[in-house]
Amino acid sequence: MQLHIETYKNRPTRAEISLSRLRNNFDIVKALTGDNVKIMAMVKCNAYGHGIRKISEELLKAGAHYLGVAYLEEAVYLRKSGINAPILVCGAINTGQIPDFLEYDIDITSSSIDKSAAISQAAVSAGKTAKIHLKIDTGMERIGVHWYNAEKFINHTMELPGIEVRGIFSHLAKADTDKKFTDSQIIRFTETVEYMDRKNTLPPLVHLANSPAILSNEKAYFNMVRPGIMLYGYNPLGFDPEKEYAGKKLMPVMSLKTKVSFFKVCPPGTGISYGHTYSTKAQTRIVTLPVGYGDGYSRLLSNKGSVVIRGKQYPVAGTICMDQVMIDIGPEGTAYNGDDVLLFGEMDGCNIPLETLCEKVGTITYELLCSISSRVPRIYVE
Repeated sequence: MQLHIETYKNRPTRAEISLSRLRNNFDIVKALTGDNVKIMAMVKCNAYGHGIRKISEELLKAGAHYLGVAYLEEAVYLRKSGINAPILVCGAINTGQIPDFLEYDIDITSSSIDKSAAISQAAVSAGKTAKIHLKIDTGMERIGVHWYNAEKFINHTMELPGIEVRGIFSHLAKADTDKKFTDSQIIRFTETVEYMDRKNTLPPLVHLANSPAILSNEKAYFNMVRPGIMLYGYNPLGFDPEKEYAGKKLMPVMSLKTKVSFFKVCPPGTGISYGHTYSTKAQTRIVTLPVGYGDGYSRLLSNKGSVVIRGKQYPVAGTICMDQVMIDIGPEGTAYNGDDVLLFGEMDGCNIPLETLCEKVGTITYELLCSISSRVPRIYVE
């Protein structure tokens, strides 16, 4: 069913994905990091809502060396879709999944001595070699061995059979807000890397920098970086649409659009939608759109959001439903069934930045992008 919906091009509500903008953002990463730094493009959570298969294909064509995901099933889906590039599952694994990692040739994150031992045992039993990346916790306190315990973890893992250590990595907790703490994490990670170098066990891939570090801290690059949100056009250091990096601006890749499905005239004092949280002050024109929180247009935007119809911005009227939302276009507003409607992004020279929606509901661009549900078709355009 999901595949059918994603390929159904005539649904009024759709997420338009600009491949040229995706390439623009990837080129910024390449320009900032240089030729000697590899790029692991993060495509977890359906490529931040943009469609994991198509986005992965495009990023690999643009020059990505690796793909990064959170869960095994994301990597398996990519393999079954014909993608043969290296893929790392960055999250913690369940040991029962290890045979599937081996079957599909997917890189594994080892985050403890016990995990390394389990990976080794499964690989030897299968007669295969597991490719792993060692996860060092330098201050995120999520998964991985603390940097001050890393030597034992490294030494034990390197002695195990059936394992090829392909990489070592950590994750920055506050690269967008706290340079001092970020520098301390870089120092902790560097000490671990230098230890492996002295022991002649340093793997070929060393990676730490996420999007905010790529944009602000060259010391975090090492020899591979992991861009995420910046690939999709959003600046984790703060909303600044005019900011340039390497002579280019980050450009949002997704625009969420729909079409007018119904038009009515309502008299003064008419309550709109569930709970009548909105009431018309005068006779006005209300249009209905076939989009709701079931599509990822947050219910928290009820009576707060706005849309663009025929070049003019109009407010959301009342509570956003699962599948529909009403818009007050005023007593003189013009709209016809089938008119295009912009929910966020750009259309015909009009712009509703996703960041403004985030401010209204108190969240971040990552969450709203990832909330766009699978029933919304992704339409890829240049």
